[in-house]
Amino acid sequence: MKTIFLVGYMCCGKTTLGRVLAQLLEVDFYDLDELIEERAEMRITDIFAQLGEQRFRQMEREALHEVAGAPAVVACGGGTPCYGDNMALMNRLGTTVWLTTTPQVIAARLALPEHKFKRPTIAPLAEDEILPHVEEALARRSPYYAQAQLHFDATAIETAEETLTTAQQLVDQLISKNSGH
Repeated sequence: MKTIFLVGYMCCGKTTLGRVLAQLLEVDFYDLDELIEERAEMRITDIFAQLGEQRFRQMEREALHEVAGAPAVVACGGGTPCYGDNMALMNRLGTTVWLTTTPQVIAARLALPEHKFKRPTIAPLAEDEILPHVEEALARRSPYYAQAQLHFDATAIETAEETLTTAQQLVDQLISKNSGH
């Protein structure tokens, strides 16, 4: 099995869906941001603040190379496909899946305290500023995400039951894609 790379904007479901997908496929799961934090022994927000975005992107690229090619599901950071040739690398070494949902759903998820304060670009925003920020960022990043081999609606992941059903639907699409249908 090729590596499955989940791409998309923050809070579109890459980690939530990715963990369940990896269980269904009986492969390892990697969250690139968690891998970077573990290696750096720093939170992403601290890496941005102390080392800068450029160093973070280098660390992200190193982590991507580390997991690429393994039979695994990888939840990529929201910006991963947008830097260097990361998207081409993922398309070459695995199957890329753009997890989509509406900007409104993303903004509502980002407004939750457990998400908002660990995201350096969202933390300083007032609640009414999150949706316009998401819409603008999606407009910029969508051309990169659109290069994914599959596009998949990940809206229905609010409960464990929904997440399992959605993950099974994604497994079915992956099987169909790999069988040539």
